[in-house]
Amino acid sequence: MVKFLDEEGVRRVLHWDELIPALERALADFSCGRVLQPVRTVLTIEENQRYLGVMPAVASDVMGVKLVTFYPKNAGTEIPTHLAMIVLFRADTGEPLAVMDGRLITEMRTAAVSAAVTKRLMPPGSRVLALLGSGVQAHAHLEALSHIANFDDVRVWSRTTEHARRFAEDHPASPMDAESAVRGADVIVTATSANEPVLHGEWLKPGAHVNSVGANHPTWRELDDAAMHNTLVVDSREAVLKESGDVILSKAAIAAEIGELFAGSASISAAETTIFKSVGIAVEDLAAAKLVYESASRS
Repeated sequence: MVKFLDEEGVRRVLHWDELIPALERALADFSCGRVLQPVRTVLTIEENQRYLGVMPAVASDVMGVKLVTFYPKNAGTEIPTHLAMIVLFRADTGEPLAVMDGRLITEMRTAAVSAAVTKRLMPPGSRVLALLGSGVQAHAHLEALSHIANFDDVRVWSRTTEHARRFAEDHPASPMDAESAVRGADVIVTATSANEPVLHGEWLKPGAHVNSVGANHPTWRELDDAAMHNTLVVDSREAVLKESGDVILSKAAIAAEIGELFAGSASISAAETTIFKSVGIAVEDLAAAKLVYESASRS
């Protein structure tokens, strides 16, 4: 029978300690050419307000597709800006296995990928974390990153001061302005809906690592050119050159895909100042959905 899992069903069985290494393996397979996956198709319903994305991928044992809606117009309401459904199939026979809610999967796999690359690229002894943004991804990144490092100084900034203050009330974090948050930080996360840069390269200390997960549109930016011209790693070269304004507009050179780091075909020193630009790709959703299906099948 085809399983159906709603968001709570996904939440019960999806755990960081399994998800982070599963995504490392999936992204290594992607960069080694063992995954069939096009860049997502995005239908613009209303510019800057409503988008529909289609994200298929085929791996050796499973295949699937995520349908994702991105509605910036929902910001500030009770309805999330990102919602999704994932359909999972057997790759050998084409049989459907499961249909599951994809909102939480999208949230967790995005932060888990950042945690996996941060584990490899953050400076030794990292203890200071700066979060630019105080929404869903800031929460998820704080949780995921706590599984790979002990941050005893967490700083948060938001364009809405009250949001940063509320985040700090819910977490061990200190609200402050963006520059103060970034200066001296070992690891920085930019998880915003910004159209213009919110992080400036001159703020970064040598050896810092940045995870940039917002601004996934060819004309939007989270980071300025000075930040982008540090050592740049991406989830997919093809995807960022079509979807990421940070990469396209800065003309920054891409040092590696993170899957190449995980597969051992590329290496970057943790002493370098590094930027990870994430647009989110279908193989990440596929790997997470497979974990959910297998865990739910055992329970």
